[in-house]
Amino acid sequence: MKLITPELLDRFKEVGNQDEVENPIFIAKFFNPCGSQTWYSSEYDPETKIAYGYVTGMYVDEWGTFSITELEALKPPPFGLPIERDIHFDEITFKELIHKQRFQDLNTQEKDNTQDQDIEL
Repeated sequence: MKLITPELLDRFKEVGNQDEVENPIFIAKFFNPCGSQTWYSSEYDPETKIAYGYVTGMYVDEWGTFSITELEALKPPPFGLPIERDIHFDEITFKELIHKQRFQDLNTQEKDNTQDQDIEL
């Protein structure tokens, strides 16, 4: 799968550099279909094929650069499936993403607590 489409390239150009933006917009989302790793891209340089954004699902969540060429070449274990672009992803700001993740974490904790209570009964 090509991770950067012509439409995404146009959108990255339209949004431009977000270095000074307090709450940047993520234009694209890439993910490991068999793991927890997710790359949210807020900027992209078509000459170097380097993206900048927020990466989650590894040891720590962090901001940084990542190579689209390397992501397209990756086929992580156990099944060797390639990294994919979320074709249903809607642009989201950093703050919205963090809020959404925290809300999902709280729901997961509530479900875990409910299951624990069911087991204790």
